[in-house]
Amino acid sequence: MAFVRAQKADKKGNLIYNKTARNFNADAVAAADYVIAEVEEIVENGELRPEDIHSPGVYVDAIFKTNVHEK
Repeated sequence: MAFVRAQKADKKGNLIYNKTARNFNADAVAAADYVIAEVEEIVENGELRPEDIHSPGVYVDAIFKTNVHEK
């Protein structure tokens, strides 16, 4: 199981990471049997540019939006 944090996700679970989250999250997502992603923003399918996606939604089992904003 992997629990990762992402900046943005679409409803299919495609993830975009921010800053140092790019270091190991993509590897953890690909290696885990079950993936839960905590995201700052969930957008409609098709709003993310394919070249910006760091982890494809096929690896992500669940996403939820956080209410906490980092400064």
